[in-house]
Amino acid sequence: MLETLLIKNYALIENVSLRFKPGFTIITGETGAGKSIMLGALSLLLGERAESKAIADKTKKSVIEASFSNPDPDLELVFAEQGLDWNPAEILVRREISASGRSRAFVNDSPVTLPVLTAVTGNLVDIHSQNSNIQLSQSSSHLSIIDAYAGNAAMLSEYKADFGRYVTLRAKIRKIKEKIEKNRDNRDFIAFQIEQLDKINPKEGELRQIEQEFDMLTDADQIREDLGAAYNLLDGNDNAILSSLSETSDYLSRVNLALFEERDEGELLKRLENIRVEVKDISETVRDYLDRVETNPLRLAKVTERMNMLYDAIKHFKVKDEEGLVALHKDLHQKLTAIDFGDEDVARLEQEAKALARSLKKKADILTEKREKAAQDFSQILMATAAPLGLPNLRFETEITPGKLTADGQDVVEFICSFNKNHPLQPMAKVASGGETARLMLSIKSIMARCMHLPTVIFDEVDTGVSGDIADRMGNMMKSMGGDMQVLAITHLPQVAAKGDSHLKVYKTDEADRTVSHVAMLDDQARINELAAMLSGSEINEAARENAKALLGIND
Repeated sequence: MLETLLIKNYALIENVSLRFKPGFTIITGETGAGKSIMLGALSLLLGERAESKAIADKTKKSVIEASFSNPDPDLELVFAEQGLDWNPAEILVRREISASGRSRAFVNDSPVTLPVLTAVTGNLVDIHSQNSNIQLSQSSSHLSIIDAYAGNAAMLSEYKADFGRYVTLRAKIRKIKEKIEKNRDNRDFIAFQIEQLDKINPKEGELRQIEQEFDMLTDADQIREDLGAAYNLLDGNDNAILSSLSETSDYLSRVNLALFEERDEGELLKRLENIRVEVKDISETVRDYLDRVETNPLRLAKVTERMNMLYDAIKHFKVKDEEGLVALHKDLHQKLTAIDFGDEDVARLEQEAKALARSLKKKADILTEKREKAAQDFSQILMATAAPLGLPNLRFETEITPGKLTADGQDVVEFICSFNKNHPLQPMAKVASGGETARLMLSIKSIMARCMHLPTVIFDEVDTGVSGDIADRMGNMMKSMGGDMQVLAITHLPQVAAKGDSHLKVYKTDEADRTVSHVAMLDDQARINELAAMLSGSEINEAARENAKALLGIND
């Protein structure tokens, strides 16, 4: 349930911190006091768009934060999918809006995107406003209502995943066909290019090796001369470095070097030996290089011819290097294979698509069957639920019309109803008045809230257009819902307000330079005064107080 709500620097609200109670909570206040502002702030936690104009003090950011206690354990899967820390005792969500309009969202102090925020909070609270009445009367929402009532979430998720694979597969087939047709017109040219590249047979890294060999063959004489000179200095004669090092070692070995350094103990000779070993290795390496250098005019001509062939091919085929030639060669072979054998791949994929389509149709048929059964039950329960709200003549049916396979199955669902005897059934949007819509939508919402296991439902003036006994019954329905979940209701009707287990009042005050909204939890006496004001207006008389006490069931 919604445990706490903190709103800072948002529209008329400077700083409001609220703690909510279980059951049925009433929110009242004069028009313009700030009730809608509270809902607007809470809507930001549901992913609604943030606007910088809602920030009162542009020098500070706006912060809306709410905590939800004892969340549904099923939400842990959503947290795991999003990589969020799960706390079975509490979920903390926060939205911050800067003066520039930049918005940041957090779940359990971890930054998240708005879609992730919505995925989390959409399972925690549902706000039902008059605009929601309009949305629920539209056929686009009827399918989701029936699916929720039927408990189709798991199966529909599986179906949607398969449908996504089917759409992806069909798109792949279409692209392959388009590619085959496009390449088929160029087959002869592609085959000609392959023939040219087959003759060249480019290999990755080949050009660099050839260029190195070309450089060696071109300067072979000079390279041999320089390497030979270096080798002679290292080990080629009696005066070479190695000979001098050996002779130096002989001289030093005759000297008691410990006379100069007590801890020497041959250390200088060891160092000299290490130098000699290293020079010997260098000498052998230079000798190996010298042996590998040859003057070979025939090989030079062959290397030159191959190098020029690769240079010409790179230029001709307009690629960057020989790796580009190799990639082009491979790509052209794949295109030719796709042209010559692509029809076989298309046939295989189309068989796969047909099999997937058959599987989708079976699942869609099962969904249809479940929806038809759920629709009958839903219609009967809805009429029974709405009848006490002054809709005794309500006739309600759910039309399910078969259509083509879509991401939601194969069904088009529409609610049709009649509120009067001998009137034909028509789509909801065409037959319901404002008051009838409010009562019908409250009935639908009371059924759906239990089906969807929503912990918190907020009704924003859902009782608009009704009064008297009907208002009293609507209040009873919301109070009954409060026995299974947390229900908050914004209302202007004293009959509804009297049903609350707790009561919040929104009011505003004028300060030196601005008007500020406040929210207060009312005690019993304050509730009597609030209901009396709702009954009689600004002048609260004793009769209004007595009526308020009667509504609240308070006996002096």
